[in-house]
Amino acid sequence: MSSMISPLAHVDPDAKIGDNVTIHPFAFISKNTVIGDGCTIYPYVSILNGARIGKNNKIYNGSIIGAEPQDFKWHGEPSLCTIGDGNVIREMTIVNRGSRTEEGTVIGNKCFIMAESHISHDARIADRCVLGNGVQVSGMAKVGECCILSSNAMLHFGSEVGKWSMVKGGCRISGNVPPFVVMAHNPAAYSGINAIVMRYDPEHRFSEKVIDDIAKSYRHVYECNTSVFNAVKRIENDIEPSEQRDEIVNFIKGHDLKIVAVPSHSEFDY
Repeated sequence: MSSMISPLAHVDPDAKIGDNVTIHPFAFISKNTVIGDGCTIYPYVSILNGARIGKNNKIYNGSIIGAEPQDFKWHGEPSLCTIGDGNVIREMTIVNRGSRTEEGTVIGNKCFIMAESHISHDARIADRCVLGNGVQVSGMAKVGECCILSSNAMLHFGSEVGKWSMVKGGCRISGNVPPFVVMAHNPAAYSGINAIVMRYDPEHRFSEKVIDDIAKSYRHVYECNTSVFNAVKRIENDIEPSEQRDEIVNFIKGHDLKIVAVPSHSEFDY
């Protein structure tokens, strides 16, 4: 099926447009861009140099995809912004392309990114994430699959949020949020595990035993007044091996025991 491109839109001849794409009036599509099959580009959207957009995405009014990096270390080198399939990107969202990694800025599949969000250079958003209105994701930050960042949450440079976690509205994260938890308030504080989402997610419902084991794991980390080092040892000894237990342990170890909302492990005696 041929695409429907308004004569009032600007589409550079170098742009690669797939089948069944709708581009509304006053959209701007730059050179060196790719828009996959089935996408809808609403009025006043700008798709800029280096944007690679997959299939069946909807990008709403005023959004800018592939904006130049807001990074003093970038000096005009070629860079990319890659978006997967089936995403919804709502009004006035800005996604910068990369400046420090070969892959550039990456958004996965089936994400819902609400209005006025900003995803900065070289950030990585995994599949099936929800970003609320006004979320700020700084450069080099990472968000694992099936995460929820509520409205006006902020990830500082290089922060990482583990899979299936929730960061509540207005919470500022400067560090690493382990998987399956809920973080809230400022400064960020542990607020339990993300049990409701894990229990009722339509594509992957966790069993009650798995949810219970995740909760027990985090009681060692956040509620036993011990070091992260000791908490990890307790998880390995007390919780039956499972994919989720290993995800928790490997995330914490892989970030040198440095996770948000706990005292520095250097403050404890072993």
